[in-house]
Amino acid sequence: MQDYDWTKFTLRIPIKAGIHKIYDFWTTQDGLEKWFLRNAEFTKADKSLRDRNSHIQKDDTYEWMWYGYSDDTVERGAVLETNGRDYLKFKFGKAGIINVNIRTEQDITLVELVQSEMQLDEKSKINFHLGCSKGWVFYLTNLKSVLEGGLDLRNKDINIKDVISS
Repeated sequence: MQDYDWTKFTLRIPIKAGIHKIYDFWTTQDGLEKWFLRNAEFTKADKSLRDRNSHIQKDDTYEWMWYGYSDDTVERGAVLETNGRDYLKFKFGKAGIINVNIRTEQDITLVELVQSEMQLDEKSKINFHLGCSKGWVFYLTNLKSVLEGGLDLRNKDINIKDVISS
């Protein structure tokens, strides 16, 4: 596997929802908490908290918490780019950079996630390349499930450990 690129991966999923709706689910606190996070708090560049339904902007920072994990597990990062329509880019803690593109291909709405700029040491390969790709497969599937049918697949019980749904 010498030719394999451990610094990035790409995941794509078709979702039966409009681009604007999917973008809202990626770029607002309210949207992210419906499918991805227990708490998604964003702070604007002026150090004030962003409103739950306000779209994130470049230079916002965030603190995220997941279901299934204690309040001690917090991810911190920054919003690097948004375009207000179908694209966002953010620093995903130590795990690298996430680019999300939402577009239509052959009359189907696709979400494409690229995680890049991952380190090449063995721990990073395991935690960020393998671990994050597994996590994103679940969360992108949950985004599809919530948007297409309303069913949230996340494990919300902190007492249940080592499951793919949190």
